[in-house]
Amino acid sequence: MRFDISHQTDYHYSRPVFLEPHLLRIRPRTDWSQRLITFDLQILPEPAGCARLVDLDGNDTTQPWFSDTHDHMCIIAHSVVETLRQDPFAYLLDADADHLPPLYGEQKSQLQSYLLDDGIDPSVQDLAGSVQQEAGPNTARFLSLLNQRVYQLCPTEIRLEGDPLTPAQTLARGGGACRDVAVLFMAACRSVGLAARFTSGYVAGALQQERFLHAWAEAYLPGAGWRGYDPSLGLVVADRHVALASGPTAAATRPFSGRFRGDAEATMTVDLQIHSSPAE
Repeated sequence: MRFDISHQTDYHYSRPVFLEPHLLRIRPRTDWSQRLITFDLQILPEPAGCARLVDLDGNDTTQPWFSDTHDHMCIIAHSVVETLRQDPFAYLLDADADHLPPLYGEQKSQLQSYLLDDGIDPSVQDLAGSVQQEAGPNTARFLSLLNQRVYQLCPTEIRLEGDPLTPAQTLARGGGACRDVAVLFMAACRSVGLAARFTSGYVAGALQQERFLHAWAEAYLPGAGWRGYDPSLGLVVADRHVALASGPTAAATRPFSGRFRGDAEATMTVDLQIHSSPAE
């Protein structure tokens, strides 16, 4: 699919403040599953300087820094992306990954931040255990069943601000935002020894819908690499999703991170327009 995405974020401050350096994870990634055709980034006020960085997960990030004081900041990103993954099951798992827990071998040391999750709540362990009992030892079947189970147990709601709920809170409430159910899915994966990470981005939808940044989870499968699962929609990620950034936690994928110095109240507004169509 071809996506044309305009993402504008405005910050307004009740009085002028000094903007500390910010970190922007708003540039869609380019890999075998999606191709970034064009990208344009405007930042107002104009930064005093701007650096391009690649973080530990390979995310293409931008760090602007500023001078003087300002009562607003506007970030406008325009992206044209072609998604290429039509069949999300077109892979051949390594023999050691076809059963739970997968044997990561030499890769395990590189995956520690995606495996470690101290203090997983018993309710999450029970969820993962029941899915594992139904799926048997098959890794791919476990992931598909878990995706559907979370989708059924926790209908998605819109919550624009705030960190993700804990997995136990999402289960207890019986619902959550897309970031909440993604974190729940990750915790259930990690409880059975599957490496999982958080991904932020966009998803295709009806033109008349109000659009918001989206989130889902990815599991690492030897022989297949990182594979996306979207428990908020009950979908295995294919060509309807555009990834921005991935990381071991939701905080590591925030599209905008930064602070300001000054005694002021801040408000934020977002205008996101997503147009998708079949690729030519």
